Amino acid sequence: MSGPLIFIWGAVAILGLLVWKREGVPGLRAGSVSALNIGRTLMLRLPLALLAASFLALIIPLEHLSRFIGPESGVLGITLAALVGGLLPGGPMASFPIAIVFMNSGAGVPQMVALIGGWSVFALHRLLAYEAPIMGWRFIALRLGSSMVLPVIAGLIADLLLGLRA
Repeated sequence: MSGPLIFIWGAVAILGLLVWKREGVPGLRAGSVSALNIGRTLMLRLPLALLAASFLALIIPLEHLSRFIGPESGVLGITLAALVGGLLPGGPMASFPIAIVFMNSGAGVPQMVALIGGWSVFALHRLLAYEAPIMGWRFIALRLGSSMVLPVIAGLIADLLLGLRA
């Protein structure tokens, strides 16, 4: 068993014990029902997202991917990956499988850090659907202007940390 999995099981055990002490069996039952409902949603979406990402890998010429966002692509690749991340559609069920396909197809780890950072910070779909109508374009300009470099910085820090490890 891996470290993160052991950590999650430990956290679940501790939280379950706390719920049991506070709420008893009904609290454990309510938490379990909630988890099963969420699990059903994930069981429907995650396999489809992974299948779509795998199909994407067959459509996009991924053999050229490493030239643009591979480990040797440097700052330009990190920047490009951050921009691509901002264009990824939807939530984590769509974006993370695409990132996995990119990573398995030769993308660099710092570039993938920047891609996920770009998805988190820019998220064009969220910007158009929520931020613009609710917060307005002035706010969007201020937010993007103040946070635009964050995914690139994250990718550069990841590159630095990987270099220190080597």
